[in-house]
Parts: sequence; structure tokens; C-alpha cells
Amino acid sequence: MPEHFRALVVILVLAGVVFFMARRPASDLIPAHDFSRRRNLWFVLTILAFVSHSFWIYVAVTTILLTIARKREHNPVALFFILAFLVPPAQARIPGFGLMNYFFDLNYVRLLSLCVLLPAFFSLRRQADTQGFGRTWPDKFLAAYLVLTSLLLLRETTVTDTLRQTLYQFTDVFLPYYVASRALKNLSDFKDALLGFVLAAMVMALIGFFEFARGWLLYSALIGAMGMQWEMSSYLSRGGLLRASVTTGQAIALGLVISTAIGFYLYLQEGVRSKMQRRLGALLLAGGLFAPLSRGPWIGAAAMLLVYIATGQKVVKRIMLLAFAGILALPVLTVVPGGQKVLDLLPFVGNVEVENITYRQRLIDNSILVIQRNPLLGTFDYRKAPEMQAMIQGEGIIDIVNTYIGVALSYGLIGLAVFVAFFAAVLLGIRKTMRSFPDKDDEARRLGRALFATLVGILVTIFTVSSITIIPVVYWSVAGLGVAYVRMARNLKHTSPAVAASAHLQLR
Repeated sequence: MPEHFRALVVILVLAGVVFFMARRPASDLIPAHDFSRRRNLWFVLTILAFVSHSFWIYVAVTTILLTIARKREHNPVALFFILAFLVPPAQARIPGFGLMNYFFDLNYVRLLSLCVLLPAFFSLRRQADTQGFGRTWPDKFLAAYLVLTSLLLLRETTVTDTLRQTLYQFTDVFLPYYVASRALKNLSDFKDALLGFVLAAMVMALIGFFEFARGWLLYSALIGAMGMQWEMSSYLSRGGLLRASVTTGQAIALGLVISTAIGFYLYLQEGVRSKMQRRLGALLLAGGLFAPLSRGPWIGAAAMLLVYIATGQKVVKRIMLLAFAGILALPVLTVVPGGQKVLDLLPFVGNVEVENITYRQRLIDNSILVIQRNPLLGTFDYRKAPEMQAMIQGEGIIDIVNTYIGVALSYGLIGLAVFVAFFAAVLLGIRKTMRSFPDKDDEARRLGRALFATLVGILVTIFTVSSITIIPVVYWSVAGLGVAYVRMARNLKHTSPAVAASAHLQLR
């Protein structure tokens, strides 16, 4: 049996276990028929990917299926989230048929954006209660960032390619942000959307732990079976252990997805009645976070948990308990079987691949020197600078493992300022809004705490990784959720007292 068929059997079994175990707790949060419909679509699209043996056949049939599914779907964000990580985002070029070299690069996530988010964009624009784009500070900063980066592309490439790159900005940045920020209007919508992300991440967590335990990347053979090539799909190890990547192509990208799901789970778990199921869900996500052996997401998840605790009740007590548990775990790991391996992998404590930390420090130092030469708008040929050439690794590449540094090198301090200002505006909006709910046990406040902490965790993590594969889609979407949360609370305050009281009861 070909490898990709054997992998398909394993994937279907593992995903079946997750969806079976999640069915009952999911029914505490969303209608059962929504869960069943999206689960079934997940299985159909997964099987189709492995049996199509052609990316273009997969694109054609998936477009039809997504068009049908979209018409039955009331929450496009939930549908997008549960399907976003289903297939590796390897790219294929749509040929120009003699009119041009090629039209544009298409991958699975971009296809999903065009089939699910683009129709939602047009639908939302026609709705009278949809806020126009550009009315909020995050909107303004995002528009400025997109315009700036698109114009600066003209320094490097042709007008045709600039238009192509602008299309990618629209599908990969604007649509995830816009639909996430406009489509969710009450707590039920948020539960629906966040659960879609968490379910997808739980499936990835179990598959990732299998990859880690068995030393087998289940999706690696799929790329070749679909007639594609992808430099991201490769085996990486750390400390003699395979680093899981599932469909993301990179272990650190998988870690960021799982850590984001943990942030969402902090809010969703309160709606699950069974304590045992809540603990099993948390354990599954924790195992999924460990499987990639990526220290950046571990640090981001730790920052996220600290922020979530710090914005809740009994802050000092809970932080002290968390610190005590961490301190107690260190000596325990030295005596339990396999514990020393875990210690060796920990950031700032272990001794495995410490040169990666040194590399990141050198990258910051050398990049500052390069940025100083073109401080305002950066340059696209920064890799030719002597300081960057000194960063070439054994693979012959210069790995810009820092999203902020990458933005500053390409678009200068102006681009970096707008990029940071966008996320700062979202965070300030969430923080101000959640503080308007004085009851710290209020469900709307807990949602704000989870979104705030999750975005902080993401912003910490991308300090250790460039914006590769699905990482940008995650942080632009989560930022959109933050904007939607602010608008939801604002609309609630502007309703009449009777309507507001009724809506608040629904929130609780």
C-alpha cells in the first residue's frame, strides 16, 4: 500500500477518536447539527485530498463542496477555522495560457479564503449593521500597512507581480481579518468560531503526538501524491526526537496553532459541563504543544497563561501556585524516566541546540546594523548585506526567525511601527472593553481575557519565528476576533436598557 494511503488510514482513525470524544462537550457549546455537518465535511475533504492524486482535481471538487457547504453555513469564521489546517498549504501556479507567465499561486488556505471568506465579505458588506472598514484604529493601521507594503513591492518587482502580491495581501491578510472582525456579533458566534479552531487544533494535536512518538510525518507523502513540491515538508529533529508538524510544514508553526487553541480553550472549557472532558481536552492540547518540540510557542503559551491569570481573580495566589508547580516540576523531571530529556529541551534551562538561541541574538544584532542603513522604508535586498551573509546556516539559507525583524528589514521602521501599532490598538481595545464588565466572572469578560491573553502569546511567539506557512493567517484572524469583541460589547451598551439586560442574560 502506498505511504500516503497508509497515512490516510492513521489520520482518519486519530481524527475519528478526537471527533467522537468531542461530540458531547461540543454539544454543550453549539448545536449538534453544526458539529456533525462540519465534522463530516472535514472527513470528506481529507479523504478527497489523499485519493485525488492531483492538486487541480482537488481544487475543482473542493470548490464545489465548499460552495454547497457555505450556503448551509451561518458562521463562516467557524467553517474557515475548522478547515484551515486540513491540508498542507503547498502552492501551485495557475498558468497564464500565453497571456502572462502565470496568473497567481494557489494553495489550500488561499482556496478556502476565496471559497468561504470572499462570499462572506460581500454578504457582510450588504448588511446594514456591518461597520464600514476604516472606522476603527485597527482598520486604519491595517489599511496603512497593506498600502505601504504593496507600494514598496514596486522597488523589487514588476507592476504585474505587484498586483499579484497585492491579491495575496487581500486573500491572506484582509479577508481573514475583515470577516473575523465583522461576522461575529454575539457570544454564541464566538463560541462557534473558537470551537471550530480548537477542534481543528485537537485533531492536529493527536496527529502531531503520533508523529512525534512514531517518527513519521503523516502528511509528507501527500505533497508528492498530489503532484506538488514543497520545501517546508521535511523531517526535523531535536535531541534525537522527531519534531511533529502535521499540515503546517514547520514544527514551530504547529506549536503556534496549538498554543492559540489553548488560549481559546481557556474560555470555552467553562461551558463544558463534564470536568473529566475538560481535563482530557486540556491534556490533549498540552501533548500537542509538546510534540513539535518548539520552544518559542512554549514561551508564548507561558506568557499567555500568565496574562490570563493576571487579568482574573486571586491573581497573586494563582501566580504563586503556578510558579510553585513549575519549581516543583524541575526536580521531579530529574528522577522520572525520560524527564532529563524534557529538561534538556526547555528554553534557558536545557542544553539541546542552544546555538539556536545564540543565532537569534546574532540575528537581532546584525539586523540592527542593516536597518540603520535604510531605517525608514527598509530594502528588499537586505540579504546581500555582509552582516546578513554572515548569518548563512548549514542549509545555505539566512533564516529570519523573527517576524518583527523581517518587517523592519523589508519595510523599515515605518512599516514596523504600523505593524506594531495595529496589534497595540487591538490589545488596547480588548483591554478597555473587558474592564467595562466589572464582574470578573462575567462570561463576556472571560472571553476578553482569553482573546487578550491569546494575542499576547502570539505576539511573543512571532518574536522567535518568521511569518511562514499558516502563521500570518492565525495572527490576522485572532486580531479580527479582538475587534469583533470590542464591537459586540459596544453594540450591547448602545441598546435600550431592557434589550441590554436580556442580551446580558444570554451572555451569561
